[in-house]
Amino acid sequence: MSTILKFSDAFTLGIHAAVLLAANPEDPLPVEKIAKTIKVSANHLSKVMQRLAKAGMVRSIRGPKGGFVLERKPDDIRLMEIYEAIEGEYPEGRCLFRHPVCGGKKCAFGGWVQNLNDEVKNFFKNRKLIDMVQEGDSMSRK
Repeated sequence: MSTILKFSDAFTLGIHAAVLLAANPEDPLPVEKIAKTIKVSANHLSKVMQRLAKAGMVRSIRGPKGGFVLERKPDDIRLMEIYEAIEGEYPEGRCLFRHPVCGGKKCAFGGWVQNLNDEVKNFFKNRKLIDMVQEGDSMSRK
């Protein structure tokens, strides 16, 4: 099943991995376990986790019982931080085309695209990782 709203696989992995870490704060989670839980490539996930670590949201613990843990509390991490750690600055999108064809003067969609983009941006800015955990996503408790 597909949706009209698309995000990169890396961002989606980052959100899901962070939710798992927030829901399981007692033990470090190895990349392999996170990858198996969300059914993704451990190699791809490892690169995403490195970006989150560089941004100071997670840290790696070495050793046989090692893995990743959150570096900060889940109520202190906003989805926008995860987005920007993985994707860079959130884009200011007004057009569905890569290069606007109407020059922004008379869009066939009116202001709908900009409004939707602003709504998603505000959601990411206001939504915290703890909110995602508290919603009771069944995957976060595996």
